[in-house]
Amino acid sequence: MIVFNSSFLRLALLAAWLGSTMAGAVTLTLTGSDGKPLPTVMVTQTLTQAAKADDSDGGYARPGTPQRSDVQVTRFTDQWGRVELADRGAEVKYRFRKPGFQDRSLTVPAGLRTAAIAMTVETDPVKLNAAKPSNAWLGALDVGSVADRKQFALQCGFCHQQGSEPMRRERSEVEWKEAIDRMVRYGSRLPTDLQKSLPARLESSWRELRQNPAKVPESTPWAAALSQATIQEWPLGDAMSQLHDMLLARNGLLYLADNIQDRIYEIQPSTGAYTVYKIPHLPGDAPGGLLAARLKTFPRHDSTSNAHSLAESPRDGHIFITPSAQRRLVEFNPDTKAFTLHSMEEGFYPHTIRVDAQDRVWFTLALSNQVAMFDRSAQKFTLYDLPARGLKERLITRYIGTLFKLMSWGLPLSSWLPIDRESSGTPLPYGIDITPDGRVWFARLHTDEIGYINPNTGKVTMIATPFKGPRRLRTDQEGNLWIVAFAESRLARYTPSSGKFDLFDLPVRPLGSDTPYSLNVDKKRQVVWVNGNQSDMLHALDVGTLSWRSYPLPHRVSFTRDIEVAADGSVYTSNANFPSWHTENAEPTLMRVMPK
Repeated sequence: MIVFNSSFLRLALLAAWLGSTMAGAVTLTLTGSDGKPLPTVMVTQTLTQAAKADDSDGGYARPGTPQRSDVQVTRFTDQWGRVELADRGAEVKYRFRKPGFQDRSLTVPAGLRTAAIAMTVETDPVKLNAAKPSNAWLGALDVGSVADRKQFALQCGFCHQQGSEPMRRERSEVEWKEAIDRMVRYGSRLPTDLQKSLPARLESSWRELRQNPAKVPESTPWAAALSQATIQEWPLGDAMSQLHDMLLARNGLLYLADNIQDRIYEIQPSTGAYTVYKIPHLPGDAPGGLLAARLKTFPRHDSTSNAHSLAESPRDGHIFITPSAQRRLVEFNPDTKAFTLHSMEEGFYPHTIRVDAQDRVWFTLALSNQVAMFDRSAQKFTLYDLPARGLKERLITRYIGTLFKLMSWGLPLSSWLPIDRESSGTPLPYGIDITPDGRVWFARLHTDEIGYINPNTGKVTMIATPFKGPRRLRTDQEGNLWIVAFAESRLARYTPSSGKFDLFDLPVRPLGSDTPYSLNVDKKRQVVWVNGNQSDMLHALDVGTLSWRSYPLPHRVSFTRDIEVAADGSVYTSNANFPSWHTENAEPTLMRVMPK
């Protein structure tokens, strides 16, 4: 028998080499200091000697060279406080986490089969609050009126979390102003009046919450059903990466775009094997591409394209990637590993992308207020102009490229081009999807609208949403649209046949405190998966019962932007903070959530 004692951690481990109830498995039992079983303890297993990636190409793996990322596995204890994980055949580290308790960690040698671990209740209110997810803090933050709060969520929460530790630490009004100015340069359209009033309010409100722990509400409880779930993680990239969107391709591999480093990861999830491919930079491409000012002060990047969103051709499996910092479309052949760059003469900021049944590639052009279609047969682009809200908007969207060039020269546009509360000039067509009838649907973030294009006639139809901030959308098998209401912590369903919207609050505590970025639909099981990027969770709505399940993610400050659904009902997402060093351990990961 081996006993590990630590007066600092107050962790008691009784380990016996007694074998396991199942060959090759490790059974752990978690209790409180009173000896009673602890359910829903998050147990994360990591190899202490994990594979080290090659970093010979500017800190990243050399393109085309096979690599491996060792999986990190997370499970939750059952009602008896027990959890079973595979024996990895090597020394591993376990981390034990449960709201209201002190984190525990333990390194054990290979071959351990059973262990009992006692956890200690956390009594320090400051430490209890520090462990709460960002949405608990954001829900208590005083940023003004309801309208102000929606603007703040919409414009200050799309790169990273707002209630995380890096954001809630002490900052002066001047420092907050500098931070907001930087965010506006990155692309925030925070109204000019709030740019002036928020710095003082943020300074005082964050201080109020830090000094009064009782004002931060309790966070979303973890459900007993989590004991059926398993979460796998593969560390990829580094603190300077941004693992943005992904694609689970028909070849069984997953493709993940590093937006800040212009790299595509090709991953075999069953083994953790991966290969990196670098999007070509053309002669004359400036660092940061056409958005050079955006990354001007970023510590390290290797981007002229800003790889964003991915979609697969149903005909030949080629993968199409939107490079948001260029006027082009990127094509990747997963068989030959060759890239083809398709240049465009118009349009600005290629964004979300889908491919229709006729093998036409559709994507939003977020800053020129257009939707583009690339006809692969004709090798031709067609651009569809979306309605403008007035002369100012028509002029700004028409000359947006020139305005960004002025910004790259150091001219602060916000000083002479004020931003109103409607974000006039940047309607921002964003998410896109294609319904079974062939119509191309899109969401327009800043105008509170969705719309569709009839590809046969080219006609554009716009539909107002009864909520603020429609970001990304997906169709279900019946052709209904599911849309995230980013600024309102809601999921919406739009039924085209009736023109009806149904709204569903995300299942978070406090209510209304999450900012759902994206979603995907498991059409086989009729489950809608939603990114809860303030709550460190993925949320799943069962369409038949309209009941929610929530899955807490292993890393704190998990800002996720995309979801892919596998054939077995598991889903993939990734830590995609900008910057990634906000994430716990500064470690971006690809994640797979397996509900059962």
